[in-house]
Formats: sequence, structure tokens, C-alpha cells
Amino acid sequence: MFENLNWWEIGALLLLALLIFGDKLPNVISDGMRMIRNLRGMARNATTDLSRELGTDIQLEDLHPKAFIRKHLLSEEDEAALRRPLQGVYDSVKSDLNGVKSDLNGVKDQLNDVASSADFRKVDPAPAPRQIAKSFDADAT
Repeated sequence: MFENLNWWEIGALLLLALLIFGDKLPNVISDGMRMIRNLRGMARNATTDLSRELGTDIQLEDLHPKAFIRKHLLSEEDEAALRRPLQGVYDSVKSDLNGVKSDLNGVKDQLNDVASSADFRKVDPAPAPRQIAKSFDADAT
């Protein structure tokens, strides 16, 4: 939950909590801890009740619909039958991408060979166009 916070941010939050709640801070912390314990107990009771009703051992991670279906409703043969049609498509796409990768590596190697064999002498850039002096007659204007 707090994996993105560093120590300075945690300290700032604690200081902010101290300023907001003042001398009531210990009571607020104990109420928060009690609420967390109650929520954990309710989740544990719910998984126990669900396990008892279904007759299988269910963990909290198993309540995700995909994991639940995979673990409790499908046999290994059913899961393999569902994966088989997509496996061929996956293998063909993977082989095509590997072919493209090898072609691009070949082009890169050819470019590196051309670049290493080319004679890069310093060539003067194209000469700047000559400035043509505009001549005008001062008396005519």
C-alpha cells in the first residue's frame, strides 16, 4: 500500500496527522487498527464460509473470476482444449515476428558493413551562393 512513499513523505504525513488530530491521534490510530482487524476478520470469515459451502479449499487470491474458474470449474483437459486453438495462432505470430527480427538484424548488419567500409573524407559543404552586389543609381531614385 505504501510502497511508493519514501521516509520523508511518511514523516510529512505523520506530522500532518499530528497537526490535524492533535492529542486525539492515539485514539484515531487505535480506531484505525481496530477497523483493519475487523475487515481482515470479515474477509477470513467470508472465505471460510465460501470454502465450506463449495466443499473446496479457497484462498483469497482464488476469488478472482479467472483464477476461480481455472482452479475449481475446469479440469486440466478442459483448460488444454481451450488453449489449443489459440496456441497455433500464438506460435505462428511468434515465428513471423522472429523472421521479421532476423530480417531487421540482417539489414542492420549490412548498414554497419557499408558504414565501416565507406570512405568518410571530409567534404566541403556546397559553396555558399555568391552575393551579387546590387548596383543602383543614386541619382535615379
